[in-house]
Amino acid sequence: MKILDDIRVIDLTDHWFGPWCTLLLSDLGAEVIKVEPTWGATARIGGGPRPGGADPVFHYLNMNKKSFSINLKADQGHAIFMELVKKSDVVVQNFLPGVMERLNLGYESLREANPSIIYAALSGFGQCGPYRERASFDVVAEAISGHTRLTGDLVDPEGPPLNMAMSYGDLGPGTMAAYCIMGAIRSRDRTGAGQMLDVAQADCMTALNPAITEYSMTGLLPWQIREMYPMTHISGIVQARDGYIQVAGYRPKALDALKEKLGVETITMDLVRGMVKEMTRDEAVQYFVEMGMPVAPLYQVNECMEDPHLNERGMFFYVEHPKAGRYRTVSFPVKFSETKTVARSAAPLLGQHNREVLEGLLGYDSGCVKELEKQGVIYADK
Repeated sequence: MKILDDIRVIDLTDHWFGPWCTLLLSDLGAEVIKVEPTWGATARIGGGPRPGGADPVFHYLNMNKKSFSINLKADQGHAIFMELVKKSDVVVQNFLPGVMERLNLGYESLREANPSIIYAALSGFGQCGPYRERASFDVVAEAISGHTRLTGDLVDPEGPPLNMAMSYGDLGPGTMAAYCIMGAIRSRDRTGAGQMLDVAQADCMTALNPAITEYSMTGLLPWQIREMYPMTHISGIVQARDGYIQVAGYRPKALDALKEKLGVETITMDLVRGMVKEMTRDEAVQYFVEMGMPVAPLYQVNECMEDPHLNERGMFFYVEHPKAGRYRTVSFPVKFSETKTVARSAAPLLGQHNREVLEGLLGYDSGCVKELEKQGVIYADK
């Protein structure tokens, strides 16, 4: 048994924010049907290499899912989609506010067809407010919530802001969306009623910034606090002979062990830097591990994939894709004692599951499916 194996999700999302949310639901056993236009999701294209005809991030974020490629603007396409809604539990979309309503697929329309539907509307700035119609991506949410400025301030408060790496303005809000969808499922289990979730990137990234409360209580920005209250611990990136390590010296017991080892009363970052520069990266990591100090090597992604601890915990596996071939990717990270997560499968080809959805789920005969293909209502990549 899987945690969400009785839940069917219609996934209308694209790019990173929404697909990450629905990937998390699929990992817990939900059946996720990715509804794509007949020309395919925009994220399939990407801006770089396209192994197997799709961007590598698309391959990652759309594992476990079924692709149903349909023209929602066609009358038949709209009708088929509404049939699918009646047999589903959750709809997730990340269009600009108003787009689904113009397609006559907004929450009120879907709730009329299925009163228990949970409808998650993911967007940059939400379904209400003065910015609701603004488009957004991860970097926009990171900027307005203060993260970009804070990241730059870590390097130099007088210098330029710095963007965060790897779209946390998508991944953080996407995780929060999945969490709240599960809460809505739990509520529906108790009441029988579905509901709409308004999930805004800007809201979520603001919630993920504790510096706001810190400023409210002290009147000081984080860099000002660092200047006025110098660290009594050691922490930071330190260069070794052949690379870098990250030291997080917040444990008093570890600091005491290091002082005893070195025979000094006070530990400073200058002392640590002078010591580490004479060591290899791995020697430095082992040295601090023996002190009980939180420490890690600074990896490139290829080194991360070869780390023995991460491999022992099953964080990487090989997947076979019909066009991209065999490649290595990342597993679901949380281990449950009593229930299993889904073994991640390759991202689908465009329209790969059209027949499964139409014939197996909705009861269409093969002749009707062929006619829909001929009329361009559905499409499948060959």
